[in-house]
Amino acid sequence: MQQFPVNIKLWVFWGCMLIFSACQPPSSRYNVLFILVDDLGHADLGATGSTYYETPNIDGIAEAGMKFTQGYAGSRVCSPSRATIMTGKFTARHGITDWIGAKAGSEWRTHGRHDKLLPASYQHHLDHQDTTLAEALRLNGYKTFYAGKWHLGSEGSYPEDHGFQINKGGWEKGSPIGGYFSPWENPRLENRINGENLSMRLAQETANFIRENKDSTFFAMLSFYAVHGPIQTTRQKWEKYRKKAADVGIDSSGFRMERVLPIREVQDNPVYGGLVETMDDAVGIVLEELEALGLMDKTIIVFTSDNGGVASGDNFSTSNLPLRGGKGYQWEGGLRVPYLIKVPGLTPGISGYPVTGADFYPTILDLLDLPLIPLQHQDGISLKPVLDKKQNPPSRALVWHYPHYGNQGGNPSSVIRSEDWKLIHYWEQGNEELYQISSDLSEQEEVSKQYPQVTEKLSNQLQQWLEDSQARFPELDPDYDSIAAQQRRHYLEQELWPDLEAQRLEYLSPDYQPNPDWWGSEPVL
Repeated sequence: MQQFPVNIKLWVFWGCMLIFSACQPPSSRYNVLFILVDDLGHADLGATGSTYYETPNIDGIAEAGMKFTQGYAGSRVCSPSRATIMTGKFTARHGITDWIGAKAGSEWRTHGRHDKLLPASYQHHLDHQDTTLAEALRLNGYKTFYAGKWHLGSEGSYPEDHGFQINKGGWEKGSPIGGYFSPWENPRLENRINGENLSMRLAQETANFIRENKDSTFFAMLSFYAVHGPIQTTRQKWEKYRKKAADVGIDSSGFRMERVLPIREVQDNPVYGGLVETMDDAVGIVLEELEALGLMDKTIIVFTSDNGGVASGDNFSTSNLPLRGGKGYQWEGGLRVPYLIKVPGLTPGISGYPVTGADFYPTILDLLDLPLIPLQHQDGISLKPVLDKKQNPPSRALVWHYPHYGNQGGNPSSVIRSEDWKLIHYWEQGNEELYQISSDLSEQEEVSKQYPQVTEKLSNQLQQWLEDSQARFPELDPDYDSIAAQQRRHYLEQELWPDLEAQRLEYLSPDYQPNPDWWGSEPVL
């Protein structure tokens, strides 16, 4: 039998799908609202355990839908994870293994990190050969809309080049250039009113799209720049969270030294608290619009984050405890995220089945009674059986490949999670760590020596998968300077760590003021 290339197979499939979809009027299907938050940690919601941040609107989605307690992002950093959502593929397979713009190869030396390896090269835009989730739904009669952070390629690979008919604010930058208050610098989102909040604006654009398309079937993706740095909030929100921290007692110390960088261990950052709550306020705008239009019972709502919370590096914003690590790390704090799916008519619940960002693509198709595309979403599975409360799908291995150094302290490594076991392969030394996640959520007890057969099995499985997916790997840096590396370590422990402790107390001081206009949120008198 003749073997056709994957893209030809997909076009043959699409021909069949168009015939199939013609028999189903789009108005009879659910709408889809997909909410993606940037850098939101697993424990950053009231629904997932935070007693500091207030997120009533998102908590409402959790209460009315299915909360997956073992929900994983596609990567420990943003661009790879977003590509996994869009394609249904793990990172090594779609090729975007680091955030787009990160330096690789010999250019890594310009950071002055003095690391042992030169990070691997990676794909710098979403492959046009892939059929994205948006393209799949658009081909089936859905109006498609995107608002917010994209970070999956420069001009020619924007949202409108990958299936979205309308794009409000998506371009190559991964952070809110110009800040969270207008005027910002974004060629895809015009400035209107000085001081306008970016998260609220993106929500309003999404609500406008829903209102304008209430009589058709739509796929709206609201992809916040929040809660990515630079972290900013209003004076009022800051004061609210400063008081919350003071009322329970401010610890004298908020950090400890992780393997590479200091890491935050307490949730008491009032600036970040305000940023999180404003994002939740923005979610409320969209939910209120769905209610007002009578569309809540006709709309699937998905809520997740693209990686763990920033506990090290960037702005050292939050704590992911009891999970170890955070954004950029190979441990659970870098990979585990809020993962909520609300489907009209289905009973709310909680599931402990391990799921990943690659599963959204086939799950949404299945919930809409559209044919799956296994040649495209190769690493995802439909979670409809879980949502229907019938049965869990068979256990499967989840794989993450990150042949890079994270800005937050993560090491070049690959990870495989199978049932209760998680194995991490480190590319600097070729060593491996094994954790039994079911009994060691915080990854404190490394057990590879106690379970050599499990270690060997998972190691072989991981290596075979990476080989089959043509993964790229880092290389030893022949110019590595161990003395310079030791000097940098001394700086991190003796200077950076104390500076972070001082900055934390400054944020919590009653006299704190970042600048005269609070990052542009209020007029200067």
